[in-house]
Amino acid sequence: MVDTEVTYTLEYNGKLAIVEHVPARVCRETGEQFFAPETVERIQALIKGSKKPSKVIETPVYEYA
Repeated sequence: MVDTEVTYTLEYNGKLAIVEHVPARVCRETGEQFFAPETVERIQALIKGSKKPSKVIETPVYEYA
C-alpha cells in the first residue's frame, strides 16, 4: 500500500463529477483505492454542496452498442 493522491470520478444525478487530489491508500499490486471515512464524507459534501467547481470540462460520451 502506498499513500498518494488520486482523481476520483463518480456519476451524481446523471452528471459526471471529478474530484482531483483526493488522498487515498492504493494497493501497489492491484491499484485498488481505499479512502478514509472522512475523505468519503468530504467528497459527498463537495458534490452535494453549493460550492462551484474549480473548472468545468466537456466530456464526449460514446454508446458501445
